[in-house]
Amino acid sequence: MRSGDTVLSNISSSPAPSREQLLSRQELIISKTDQKGIVTYANRTFMKISGYREDQIIGCPHNFIRHPDMPRTCFKLLWDTIQTGNEFFAYVINRCNNGDFYWVLANITPDYSASGELLGYYSVRRAPTREAINKIIPIYQKMLEIEQQSSADTGMQRAQHYLIEQIAHTNLSYQEFILNLDQGEC
Repeated sequence: MRSGDTVLSNISSSPAPSREQLLSRQELIISKTDQKGIVTYANRTFMKISGYREDQIIGCPHNFIRHPDMPRTCFKLLWDTIQTGNEFFAYVINRCNNGDFYWVLANITPDYSASGELLGYYSVRRAPTREAINKIIPIYQKMLEIEQQSSADTGMQRAQHYLIEQIAHTNLSYQEFILNLDQGEC
């Protein structure tokens, strides 16, 4: 992991500038949560990039690292998807303990016991390509703008509609769109 020189001040609503922390392509951030999204496991890479100790992470809602520039609509889509037993992919900007930030390509899947009982959720995050980040930023900027112009529920509905419109011209599903961005195909 290394510090990047890129500051996404064009999307940041926070007054103090922050630095982007970069994952190497070989690093994976892994965490597990219970059914309500409370962290039950975090690997060393998660602790290293976020700047939080294990005792500061375990037992907290996973959204404690949510960056204010991340559209809430994406998390609604996440929960709607994983609660139906499906996996979910998304580009996510997270906030570090010191105010810095980092981007990930997240894959979240339900975690089941051997008998099929839902235990919680398992998340593996890796470094996204810069090209994918540059393509998703304007979409997220517009989604945030839409969310902020309306009430919470209406704003998220409108932002989701906007996201669907952006993907429609590609003839891909949401998941395919996200994965193709990382491969430079959208």
